[in-house]
Amino acid sequence: MKNILLIGGSYGIGLAIAKELQYENKVFIASRTNENIDDMNVTHIQFDATTDTLDMSKLPGVIDGLVYCPGSINLRPFKGLKPEAFEQDLQINFISLVKVIQSILPNLVASEQSSIVLFSSVAASMGMPFHTSVAAAKGAIEGFAKALAAEYAPKIRVNVIAPSLTDTPLADKFLNNDVKREKLAERHPLKRVGTSEDMAQMASFLISSKSSWISGQVFHVDGGMSTLLVNQ
Repeated sequence: MKNILLIGGSYGIGLAIAKELQYENKVFIASRTNENIDDMNVTHIQFDATTDTLDMSKLPGVIDGLVYCPGSINLRPFKGLKPEAFEQDLQINFISLVKVIQSILPNLVASEQSSIVLFSSVAASMGMPFHTSVAAAKGAIEGFAKALAAEYAPKIRVNVIAPSLTDTPLADKFLNNDVKREKLAERHPLKRVGTSEDMAQMASFLISSKSSWISGQVFHVDGGMSTLLVNQ
């Protein structure tokens, strides 16, 4: 069984990933709460990615997979965004991620071949109004992932999932009624909003040995939004 560390795994995409991985792997969830995971076959570590230092004594010496799930959806006009908003988005999406990877790097290198899965956004590759802050933070992740994958190949694989808006607690304010949900579904060529399970299935594949010849890639799990022009 592989040792898999999820940063954030009590809600949304992280929880769906934990459910996918728990039976064939030893899963460690480092998150602020253990809500929703009490009845799961996982080990919980109290951890806030933006403020805490990861307690390495609670982790195995070998980590075969890391999935970093914390993120933000801060959609506002650029003229109303203060530099502090950009700093906050960079902190949770990118800087905290860097700190986690640096702290567990020896554990990842100790694996025969470890896999890191990170999350970007469709907004990092498509210009979208009101997305300047989140697009900047997620763009940093994509560039970082490719450079890290090159530096640590073939020992560590690094890949990125770039979703469109996904039905999670983080996105609830955008999907909290049928009219909003229908309008957002119509924006996607596949005519529905993404689910946590859509992302979890891709993450599970990228963590597994089934993807052992894939690294440095950004996978757009976005209902076709980033590549298909069918809504006119």
